[in-house]
Amino acid sequence: MKENKKTIKIYTVPIIIIGLLTALDQLTKFMITSSFELYESRPVIKNVLSFTYIQNRGVAWGMFQGKRVIFLILTAIILLLCFYIYSNIANNPKYGILRANMIILMSGALGNMIDRIKLGYVVDFFEAKFIDFPIFNVADIYVVVSMIMIFILIIFKYSNEEFDEIIGSKKDKEQD
Repeated sequence: MKENKKTIKIYTVPIIIIGLLTALDQLTKFMITSSFELYESRPVIKNVLSFTYIQNRGVAWGMFQGKRVIFLILTAIILLLCFYIYSNIANNPKYGILRANMIILMSGALGNMIDRIKLGYVVDFFEAKFIDFPIFNVADIYVVVSMIMIFILIIFKYSNEEFDEIIGSKKDKEQD
């Protein structure tokens, strides 16, 4: 019974966190779309940061516009891969920070996926005025920060054997 409660906690808590993070992303997008006209921009910090409402039908800088179905398929694959990796490391405390980043990554992927399904585009609104950077949203922040952290963890923290365990190839080799 105790093992069953632990398993439920290992999956229930992340689902709740993903729900909350995704809700935050969706709430910020709703706030922008309900109070801004398309392409309207309002400075938050002059010459540094503005809220600028755009509808992104592609990816960064609007590249690959009109490829909605491909983005939805890729997002579904990413979500499944994240869930697979999370499941491989769910019971191992040494992968706690990696699990947390997988949860954040899934939240971001899901937030933008909801937009693509519901609206046909992604609502973006953070505009960094001091650099040539695409306009982005909360889900994008989740994705970028978590991917950077995952990359750093895999390159600098985990050994090859731990990486095999993370991706599940160690289990596969042990079963052969």
